[in-house]
Formats: sequence, structure tokens, C-alpha cells
Amino acid sequence: MAAQEAHSQGIGYRRKHLEYYDDKPIHYGILFAVPFTRFNIKHSNDFVTKDTAFVIESPRNAAFRMGFTINAYLNEHFDLRTTPSVSLYERHVKFRYPNGTDRTEKRESTWIEIPLLLKYKSVRRVNSRMYMVAGVTLGLETNVKRNRGGGVGALDTKSSDFSIDYGIGYEQFFEFFKFAPELRFSHGLTNMLVPGKNSVGNGISRMRTHTVTLYLNFE
Repeated sequence: MAAQEAHSQGIGYRRKHLEYYDDKPIHYGILFAVPFTRFNIKHSNDFVTKDTAFVIESPRNAAFRMGFTINAYLNEHFDLRTTPSVSLYERHVKFRYPNGTDRTEKRESTWIEIPLLLKYKSVRRVNSRMYMVAGVTLGLETNVKRNRGGGVGALDTKSSDFSIDYGIGYEQFFEFFKFAPELRFSHGLTNMLVPGKNSVGNGISRMRTHTVTLYLNFE
């Protein structure tokens, strides 16, 4: 009888990995990510009233990001989190003109990005739980490469950005580490357009960054 009870109690048993994970005040990790980024463009009055391009658009481009994670425990449901990282971006602005010609302004650059995030996590279910993050990010551009189309009348952008971020993720605990895929959305608040005297950017009044990023976090 006792043997039968012991056997029945073992049915459906799942081992809890890293059982005391949340007892540590600070955790560190690494991340790899694939951002999909573009400029959100707002047209100016000159786009309609003057002889500018009849189409101005910024297609979405894939990029690469890597960095590390610092996560500070606050209480059972909230953490303070930062994920400093280096991103390799290539953003385009495409112009189409009435005479049938096209022009592409390319912005290849390396960005250092430092987010400050508040993380809300659900109750842990054995070896998994969901979480949400929200906060702000400061971005600084380095090693920029510009396609100036011959060096005359190029579109120029600023070398710093500030954005609002939010996202959702899933944590899976394994024996020696925690794996957390995450989807995060970033909306830039800075007008990245640098006003110039040339005619290339006459049809644009504002350009803001917009990025959707798939993260792979290891802690």
C-alpha cells in the first residue's frame, strides 16, 4: 500500500530548476537580438506645395544587437532592469521623383543603447513565468557611414536618440541558466532630421525611429 502511494505521488512530478533564483538581489546575463527598424516620417507642407519627391518612405531593415543584462530584484513581482547593448543599424530613406528617378539615403551606424526598464513578472509556475517590461532608452551613435549620393545635398540625421520602450517576454528555467525570449517595441521621441539648405529633405518635417526587436536573453 505504501509503495503504491509513493508511486502515485511521483506521477506528474517536475523538478524545479534554480529554485532559489529570486533570493539573489542582482543577476547578470547576456543577450542577442534582431531589431527590425525604420524611420517614421512625417511630411512637410513642401511635400505638397513644392517640386519635391512624390514618394518618401523608409522601409524596415533587419539589424543585429548584442549586450548584457543587469537585473535588480525589488519584490515578488517587480524588478529594475537595464540591458546595455551595441546595435548595428542600417536605415534607409527612399525618394521617388516625378521624372522617374529614385534616390536612397542610407544610414549605416553603430549605436550604444542604455535602457532603464521596470519589469513586472507573474507568479512562477514550476520552471516558467511571463513578464512585461516598460521604460526608456538613451541611444548614442558612433562610427556612422553615410551614402551622400555624390556628396551634394545629403540627408543628415542626429547622433543621439531617446525612446519609450515596452514589451513582453517568457522565462524558462533550466538546470544551470534561465532563457528568456522577449519581444520589445521602441518608439523614438527625438526628431532625427537635421535641417539643411538642400532640397533633399524639403518634403520631410520629422523623422523618428521605430524598432521592433526579438531578444534572446540568457541569465
